[in-house]
Amino acid sequence: MSSATDPWGRVDEDGTVYVRTSDGERVVGSWQAGAPEEALAYFKRKYDSLVTEIGLLEQRVRTTDLQPAQAQQSIERLREAVTGAHAVGDLDALARRLDGLSELVGRRREQVKAQREQHRSEAREVKERIVAEAERIAAEETHWKNGGERLRKLVDEWKAADRIDRPTETALWKRLSSARNAFTKRRKAYFATLDDQREEARREKERLVAEAEALSGSTDWSDTAAAYRDLMRRWKLAGRASRDAEEDLWTRFKGAQDTFFQARSAAFAERDAEFQGNAEEKEKILAEAEKLVPVTDVRQARQALRTVQERWEAAGMVPRDQRDRLEGRLRKVEEAVRTAEEAEWRRTNPEARARAEATVGQLRSSIEQLEKRLEKARAAGRDKDVKEAEEGLVARRAWLEEAERTLAEFS
Repeated sequence: MSSATDPWGRVDEDGTVYVRTSDGERVVGSWQAGAPEEALAYFKRKYDSLVTEIGLLEQRVRTTDLQPAQAQQSIERLREAVTGAHAVGDLDALARRLDGLSELVGRRREQVKAQREQHRSEAREVKERIVAEAERIAAEETHWKNGGERLRKLVDEWKAADRIDRPTETALWKRLSSARNAFTKRRKAYFATLDDQREEARREKERLVAEAEALSGSTDWSDTAAAYRDLMRRWKLAGRASRDAEEDLWTRFKGAQDTFFQARSAAFAERDAEFQGNAEEKEKILAEAEKLVPVTDVRQARQALRTVQERWEAAGMVPRDQRDRLEGRLRKVEEAVRTAEEAEWRRTNPEARARAEATVGQLRSSIEQLEKRLEKARAAGRDKDVKEAEEGLVARRAWLEEAERTLAEFS
């Protein structure tokens, strides 16, 4: 066997393959199956695989949130692979790239540490704010329901916040607990003398009931319904009267509401009956519109749909219980036409067609090169290269078939 040489390695006459590094030459393998140049090419491909792995790791480190510890483990694994690599190439350059990655990961580790400290500082500020607000509520809040709800939310916010150092956490939690206890004591003292407030609530609800009963005969459906909603809001804000008074007032208040809303429902039912003819007209329009699907002529379908939409608006309102069903059927037709328009645009898009043609051309060229490589490998009896070329051809032919189908969509 003759010898062969390369800037980063050589093959001697007995087939031993060497790589050159800053520490001198070392043996990376032997080659007996073919020409020395093929040996160098084989071990260069192994080097290229290492280059690819390192490149991918560099990309992950620079473009993702890969944890520093995980990144360093990957670096050390690749460093071991480079140190003992059975490959021919500039292994020292790969080691330097890994050194650079280690420095980058080190900086990233410091950044993560700084961020962690920043998060703890922010968490402390959050919990100090929570405690300060809880103490203000305990000392000043007189709207007991809102105050109690807010304190519960503050506890939830506390639990959701990040933890801080134990002594500070313990001290702040004690202050928060004390504030909650103080609020509870003030609320109990307040409700112990609640008779005056209950009497005021009774008088307010008497006024609300009078307003509700005065509105019960109104036929101004929209404004009166809004007025009843406002009355209900004021009812809830008025507080509770004594049990007996509350039940009696609520019965009168609800009775006035029911009278109005039952009358409104009856009026709406009568109106819906008047709108039945409009619904029948829209059923006819829909029957014509649905014949547009499936869409075969996009331009004609769009023009026809525009006419359908104009007739639809002119047909007027329909009964409420049919509105969603009818509108849904029309939306399906509109969506079908819109989808057809989008498909037509994609089919006639010159940029997309050019990309599809380029992909098909690249794959065909790649297949031709692989077929030539396969012929040479078979002629030389290199079984491993034959297998690699055959596997590559299978994959690229499958890709080509898919690419050709995509391109066919533009014809």
